[in-house]
Formats: sequence, C-alpha cells, structure tokens
Amino acid sequence: MKRVEHFNPEASKSVSSFIEQMLNVGVLGAGRLARAARIFKQMITDDKCFTFLSMSGPMVPGGLRIAVSQLVEKGLIDAIVTSGANIVHDLLEAYGGAHYRVPSGINDEQLRSEGMGRVADIFIYEQDFETFEEKIYAFLDSLPSESMSGMSPSEFLHTIGMTLTDKSSILYQAARKNVPIFSPGLMDSMLGFHLFTYSTAKSFSLDFVKDLRVLAELINSAEKTGAMMLGGGLTKHFTMGSTILKGGLDYAVQITLDRPEGGSLSGAPLKEGVSWQKIQVEANYETVIGDATILFPLIVAYSMN
Repeated sequence: MKRVEHFNPEASKSVSSFIEQMLNVGVLGAGRLARAARIFKQMITDDKCFTFLSMSGPMVPGGLRIAVSQLVEKGLIDAIVTSGANIVHDLLEAYGGAHYRVPSGINDEQLRSEGMGRVADIFIYEQDFETFEEKIYAFLDSLPSESMSGMSPSEFLHTIGMTLTDKSSILYQAARKNVPIFSPGLMDSMLGFHLFTYSTAKSFSLDFVKDLRVLAELINSAEKTGAMMLGGGLTKHFTMGSTILKGGLDYAVQITLDRPEGGSLSGAPLKEGVSWQKIQVEANYETVIGDATILFPLIVAYSMN
C-alpha cells in the first residue's frame, strides 16, 4: 500500500507540481482532482480518442470562456455539448457585451430597477441582451432562403460562428476548427426564445434529429471516446448516451456539485454508467465533487503544460 504523502506548499511552484502533489496525497478530493487531471491529459493527447467537452451551468459567465476556446483552437477538443445558455453568454460577449461582478450590498430589486439581471454573483446588463437580440435577428435575416429549414442546431451554430470576429469566442474557434457544438436544449435559452419569436413572423426551423445522425457518424468512426463533463443534466446525458453506440466512454471525468442520493443523473457517479453501457468496463474515469469554475482551470493548466 502507498502512504498518504502530505502536501508541501514550498514544493508547489507551478500548477503541474501542485497537481503532482495532489496525486501523491492520493486520497479524498486531492486524489480525485489529480486523477481527473491525469485522465483528461491522457484523453486529449491520445490520437485515437474523440474527446467531448460537455457544459451545463454558467461556465461562460463563470470565467471559463477563454479556457474552452483555447482548447478548441489548439485542437484538443473534438466536440462540445452545451446548454443553450452558455452559447448565449458566449455570443453576448462576442457582440460586445460583458459579465460583471455584483457589487456588495446591492439587492435584486435594485438590479432589476437599474436594468440588470443576476446569475449568482454575476450580473449582465439588459442592454447587452438587447444588442444580442438585434444581432441574432440580423443574422437570421441574412440567411439564404434554403437555409431557413432543415439545418441541424450544430450547423446553425457553425454558421453563426463563421460570422464572428472575436477570437476569444468559443463559437468563433469551433467554427474555424470544424468542431461541432451540440446543444440538445438550445430552445431552453434566450437564443431559443428569439428563434421562436422570429419563426412567428418568418419561416424558420431547426432539425434536431439531424444532429443525432451527425453525432452517430462521429461516434461510429472513432476508435476511442472520452469526455470531460462540467455539471450534469441534459448535456451529461446527451454526451454519455451517444457513446452507447460504442459500448461507452473509454475516458471520462465529471466535475459536479450534485449529490447521488436523489438518483438524478447529475449527481450519479460515473461508475453507475458502466451498467448502462455509457462507460466501458475497462474505462479510465473519475468523478470529482466540486466547483468546475475552480477545478477545471487547474486541470486545463496542468494538461496544456
């Protein structure tokens, strides 16, 4: 048996040495974080592995936008599965908006009266959402008539991405690297709402089933599959469920704050996926309980160096 080695602050001069020390500690959250970092590094450096990044929760407003866009730019991520909200917040910044830290002492009634919306301790000006709405309608008006129906959501998001100029944008980088962005819950977002309102005046629709065909082709052509899953819910299920076609993921990391007692997928440990053929029996996987806006940057910094 290996002994628990205690953390030595003086020996931790970089993110890499910090993670290696966590690996030497080897137990509890320290061990899980270090093993997750090792697994993620393995999957993005394995040329035979098709790597997913799935995101639920406010990952873009929470500061992960550049980390994700750089992973895409460097060719380390092959597909993204995300909530519609993260797409909205990426576009909001690409169109000149921003996310701000809520000042201490301000309450929600004040935020509302001053034209701001809050996500935890992040706020966004309504004016930026108005600009977002104008840009989306202008984009939709620019589409050729043959594109107004039959596009899959991933094709739609690729087309938007090609119109952007912000190199920090996830959609910008994904479009230029031909990394598909799948968003099975796209309609449950401000973008989805604008697509609905636009469709009440002009003909427009997306083919969500087409994305499943695109995804099936990608999975079937992959020798191995891996996934870094931030949060749970629909994006986690869509990612894991798609790999049933190959008997499950070969590499998997989940970072979640949800608990397993309620039986929800969001809180389910990854080992549960083995029974559903969403995780290979011999897979390399780790579930980490914690805040992805803290832990994912550490894992990315370790994996990219």
